[in-house]
Amino acid sequence: MDPRPIGVFDSGLGGLTALRELHALLPGEDLVYFGDTGRVPYGSRGEAVITRYAREDAAFLLGQGVKAVVCACGTVSSVAGALLAREMDCPFVEVVTPAAKAAARATKNGRVGVIATAATTRSGKFPQALRDMDPGIWVRSLACPLFVPLVENGHIAPGDPLATPAVAHYLRPLREEGVDTLILGCTHYPLLAPLIRDYLGDGVALISSGREAALAARERLREEGLLSPRQEGGDCRYFVTDAAGSFASVAEVFLGEPVGRVTPVDISGLEKLELKKE
Repeated sequence: MDPRPIGVFDSGLGGLTALRELHALLPGEDLVYFGDTGRVPYGSRGEAVITRYAREDAAFLLGQGVKAVVCACGTVSSVAGALLAREMDCPFVEVVTPAAKAAARATKNGRVGVIATAATTRSGKFPQALRDMDPGIWVRSLACPLFVPLVENGHIAPGDPLATPAVAHYLRPLREEGVDTLILGCTHYPLLAPLIRDYLGDGVALISSGREAALAARERLREEGLLSPRQEGGDCRYFVTDAAGSFASVAEVFLGEPVGRVTPVDISGLEKLELKKE
């Protein structure tokens, strides 16, 4: 048993969907959420910049005394997830592998779609992970760059006049190609799930990368004997790199409840810290 908190980070607000799932699965765990809201989005940036930001994000959470880190960012997981897993000396969970495993189990016709940011799509990590699990799986990966700003500006209701045509525009190829399983490869995207389901139909399984990462984190902590001794009453602390007020107002949409205190921080230069303890 270990009472220390679990750290969760993302480039902005999307990782709150993973935090919500983690809190529901492990209500006795204290959680520390870090959103790099001052530098969002990561999905349009190059690999070197994403990697530098990822190291700074992870170093900040380790400085908060966390016992494990969940990278709830599809872009970081795809571009720098393997690097962080090697560099950190605590359990590290990313979103690609758990989501790919869930999709491989769910598909019945072997046709899987992946929607994500441009950087995640360029990396090819989701298709690679799926084919490593089953070479017979057909995968189509698409970038949906408008989805993140739509979500963060509250355009998530069924029939929304901006989000509805965007969903149709991006997902038309997947519907035409007959995918029966779709990985929501960015943790913002579960908030668009009702619109996506309306467009693709109930016969398509939607795989939330945030939920699958939360399930994987619970299993990893259980295997290593690191779960909290408490069964309920876990607390959540929030840190951001931009204005706390704007984060709090939008975060309520993701969590369905007020977030309480949000602390702005400056993490520039933290990549210089060693992620492994000597």
